[in-house]
Amino acid sequence: MLRLTDLKLPLDHPEGAIEAAVRARLGLGKDALRAVHLFRRGYDARKRGDIQLIYTLDVELADEAGVLKRHAGDKHVQPSPDTSYRFVAKAPEDLGQRPIVIGLGPCGLFAGLLLAQMGYKPIILERGKAVRERTVDTWGLWRKRQLEPESNVQFGEGGAGTFSDGKLHSQISDPHHHGRKVLSEFVQAGAPEEILYVSKPHIGTFRLVTMVENMRATIESLGGEIRFKQRVEDFLVDTDADGARRMRGVVLADGQQLLSEHVVLAVGHSARDTFFKLHERGVYMEAKPFSIGFRVEHPQSIVDKARFGPQAGHPILGAADYKLVHHCKNGRAVYSFCMCPGGTVVAATSEPERVVTNGMSQYSRNERNANAAIVVGIDPKDFAAYDDSGSPLAGIALQRALESRAYELGGRNYSAPGQLVGDFLRGKPSSEFGEVQPSYKPGVHLTDLAPALPDYAIEAIREALPAFDRQIKGFAMHDAVLTGVETRTSSPVRIRRGEDYQSLNTRGLYPAGEGAGYAGGILSAAVDGIRVAEALALAINAGH
Repeated sequence: MLRLTDLKLPLDHPEGAIEAAVRARLGLGKDALRAVHLFRRGYDARKRGDIQLIYTLDVELADEAGVLKRHAGDKHVQPSPDTSYRFVAKAPEDLGQRPIVIGLGPCGLFAGLLLAQMGYKPIILERGKAVRERTVDTWGLWRKRQLEPESNVQFGEGGAGTFSDGKLHSQISDPHHHGRKVLSEFVQAGAPEEILYVSKPHIGTFRLVTMVENMRATIESLGGEIRFKQRVEDFLVDTDADGARRMRGVVLADGQQLLSEHVVLAVGHSARDTFFKLHERGVYMEAKPFSIGFRVEHPQSIVDKARFGPQAGHPILGAADYKLVHHCKNGRAVYSFCMCPGGTVVAATSEPERVVTNGMSQYSRNERNANAAIVVGIDPKDFAAYDDSGSPLAGIALQRALESRAYELGGRNYSAPGQLVGDFLRGKPSSEFGEVQPSYKPGVHLTDLAPALPDYAIEAIREALPAFDRQIKGFAMHDAVLTGVETRTSSPVRIRRGEDYQSLNTRGLYPAGEGAGYAGGILSAAVDGIRVAEALALAINAGH
């Protein structure tokens, strides 16, 4: 087939317009076009009064070679790439030790799925509960202020991505089309087929729950084993005669040892106890930059109007999103992160007496408010104010300090501290809500958010909000609500690995996904899980 890109049509084009546009664009006669397949659909909303749909199409032609010759040099007319997935290995019959995958978030889920599909029968260890039990525990915090440290937004089947907007787009380099494999598996597990072609696909929490269960069933049907409520307490590492450190297995919280020389570490960005144990065992890691800030909520209608103008509310466009960045006078960058159209702000702590926020949407994205994290970039030199030991884990000390302070500012009952944007800009504590009613459960306690973050972060956000208002009119509206704090934007450490995806100094350990510092979001984490599973499979086969 031939791939035609950047084909633009009006938002409300009639049925049949795509085929007519393809014929016109390629100069095709009546019988030259055999079929048109939709690969991607996006939109260009720069002119709000004239929003255009942008199509990428795979076209079947009677004379593909002739059309390509006529359009030689046209970057928008090229042969369609092969995006089908091909397994890199097959498990040997005498497999011996089974690989272990630690964590069942997007990265661990896809690492386990790929290993199972290739016949390696992985053992997957998840410290939390199965997704439906986990959902009950998560609602326990939101509705009853009862935190389950091993079963919450961060820990449990599906990982942190289950309680999110379910966004499935990423800017990672993906030359082998692993992202297509991820989306195809999601569709097979019950996701709507539109995620294969819309430019910014999303699923939402309720649909993700069923999909995760279906993927678990697939893994088990292929000989994989999934064990819930199995926290890895320690790592078995020894040194060969040649001085090389090697993984030998793991120790569970109940003392049980599982032996394996191939262990995927897909623990997510909040497995702080695991990071400390790995550091204690000498696994090489580094402190890495991340970001801190607040969640901001506006009426979704303000965002829709600013982005889509008179086309706001159009069913193809749906609820509008945004992506904002501002470079501040103090040298900091402030940007929007994890924007959730028509969603809610959720309690996302995994440790007692700490408050953490995150954002979530359902597939419909039809809640009244839009929310996003407004965060400030920080790096390891900022960690010394909280831990001056030079440890690669110093960023965790910063996170914990801010989360504990948020717990205190919120009233010590898992309510989050909040402030109206107008009051925040004036440096005045808030006392009552206006038009915007916050969505965070179990509740928001109005206060002064200035003590919630370091002074440089408060200064930067105060400068950025009016700048964002110039891009989205109403962004700095007085009644918009800030809720604190957002500290889990990404992992505070990077567990370095080589080109073979194994730890730099511990053979057989495969640091993967967001927790190891190699992904940021559902799709990139899932793709990293595929890459690591491929590397592990090749390593096992090379040893046979």
